[in-house]
Amino acid sequence: MSATRIPMLASTSARFTALGLDSRKVLARAGLSPAVTQRGSLDTPQFFAVWHAILELSGDPLIGLRIGSETGPAQLEAAAIAALHSATFGDALARLARYKRLCCPEEIRVEREGPLARLSFHWILADEITPHAISDAAFASAHAIARRGAGHTITPRRLELMRTPPSVAPYAAHFGCEVRTGCAGDALVYDAAALEVPFVSHNEDLLAVLVPALDAQVEALGEIAIEKQARAALTRLMRGDRPSIETLARQLNMSTRSLQRRLGDAGTSYQAVLDGVRLETARRLLAETSFTPGEIAFFLGFEEANSFQRAFRRWEGRTPIQWREERAPQVLGQPGGRRKKGPLDRSAGAVKISR
Repeated sequence: MSATRIPMLASTSARFTALGLDSRKVLARAGLSPAVTQRGSLDTPQFFAVWHAILELSGDPLIGLRIGSETGPAQLEAAAIAALHSATFGDALARLARYKRLCCPEEIRVEREGPLARLSFHWILADEITPHAISDAAFASAHAIARRGAGHTITPRRLELMRTPPSVAPYAAHFGCEVRTGCAGDALVYDAAALEVPFVSHNEDLLAVLVPALDAQVEALGEIAIEKQARAALTRLMRGDRPSIETLARQLNMSTRSLQRRLGDAGTSYQAVLDGVRLETARRLLAETSFTPGEIAFFLGFEEANSFQRAFRRWEGRTPIQWREERAPQVLGQPGGRRKKGPLDRSAGAVKISR
């Protein structure tokens, strides 16, 4: 399993001050009482509320990029320190993915797709859309680690965003690459060869001390719950198809019968997990993109749009369009939440709207 709470570091107040923010005002805007913060950690909704407050009080839509890129070595958590001193960029991302779950319920995925590699971040206990500033900070931090480690910028092939920000120019300038909007998920896409770039910051002596301690902590966490494993795998597999339980079992390196038994022991089932992933993905696509219900139905593997409409009404008690109008009036950050649409396209495993 992963850590379920996010620590409030001793340096948090100083970082707020460096950003021109009053920590007390941030916590008050987030609706957090002193009693909550004195615990020293936050759950996922509280953590998201803090980031919403940071965005609102700063008035800076790009503050996530600032936070992610301006984090100094002294502020790096153990996972980032281990990543920075790895042998290659690929090793760094692997360590970041392995050790990040020690400090928060966030999953980092590096998925090779032919000549490309996709880096993405996922909050596994979130019941709401991840604040844009958190996603921006995560990508900016990974970009900064790559630059510090290699001694030069490792330029991504492209940045994929679900949303359409008012301008993509700041993102293109920050990452030095093409920016695609209206995608099925947020990701930094690299040439797979970039994973082999050596790090000049490689320090095997430091890793020899740090890694065993981190590995011991990971082992102490135990195995990730089967339901979370299944949800993560289904999310990866869902790209215009309905992954079967047999396909899911192969992804998890177990027999279909074992998967059914373990899910049953956990009080759930393949269908329940599939429905949960479909609903979560549908919410994100409705809120973050202008995909039509028919396009979302295709992405989620429904045979026809009407089947998706019926399922969504069963889950949410309203149609997808009603949900979008009620819950996401500012889709894509534009008044009215609409933009001119092009035909549905798929690229590197992600759906996007062609320009």
